[in-house]
Amino acid sequence: MKRERKIRVMVAKPGLDGHDRGARIIARAYRDAGFEVVYTGLHQTPEEIVEAAIQEDVDMVGLSSLAGAHKYLFQAVLDLLREKGAGDIVVCGGGIIPDDDIAQLKAGGVKEIFTSGSNPG
Repeated sequence: MKRERKIRVMVAKPGLDGHDRGARIIARAYRDAGFEVVYTGLHQTPEEIVEAAIQEDVDMVGLSSLAGAHKYLFQAVLDLLREKGAGDIVVCGGGIIPDDDIAQLKAGGVKEIFTSGSNPG
């Protein structure tokens, strides 16, 4: 009987945002739901996030941003993933993201955005 690999999720905090309580809660929720979880910690560059995603062979990257640089940082991660041949890794985002920015982020390749208070179910 072949055992399937668990879905691997990486939770990352790009940029200078120093608040990670929400990201840690999300990482714990993914773990409790049966996913394998990698948490990169604070102050990660897009390059560091992409390198870790590739090395860890993740299926999804969840980016958390509370500092207002989400449009640049999320797009940089997406562009680097594509550049490195890892464009099949799903990217989702969350944090304090204005409604006006969500359509632009999705058009750029972010699969879904979860703002503060989102109900995933």
